Amino acid sequence: MEMQIIKEKNKSSHDYINDQLYKYNLAHFPVDLRGRYQEISIFLKDEHGNVRGGIIGQVCWNWLEIHSLIVDEDLREYGYGTKLLLEIEKIAIETKCDFIKVDTLSFQALGFYEKHGYEVFGSIDNVGRDYQHYYLKKEL
Repeated sequence: MEMQIIKEKNKSSHDYINDQLYKYNLAHFPVDLRGRYQEISIFLKDEHGNVRGGIIGQVCWNWLEIHSLIVDEDLREYGYGTKLLLEIEKIAIETKCDFIKVDTLSFQALGFYEKHGYEVFGSIDNVGRDYQHYYLKKEL
């Protein structure tokens, strides 16, 4: 059998890789955690229905992972980020997650997450040459 390594954008191949990893991981988790996967998207919209911010994450087995949290710059300092974070934390508690994890860059929201009880468990220096990449966790 001859194999080739090919770089290409191919959704079905991409989905195959993700599905195979999911199946492999699933075999290693306790039965009661299997099938616990839920994408979460919560949006901040204005009176015209325009998206002005939001938080995107997913429940994976016994944790919730935050992928993105943003509020338009002109709306910051009004507490919308906190409201979005509290909303996704509520979902994590309702779905019986043990913890929440998130990552952020040093120029983004490290202080914001720490203020809300998240603790740094790892970091990488020299990101973009001048910044740090932080990994945070909050026990529930």
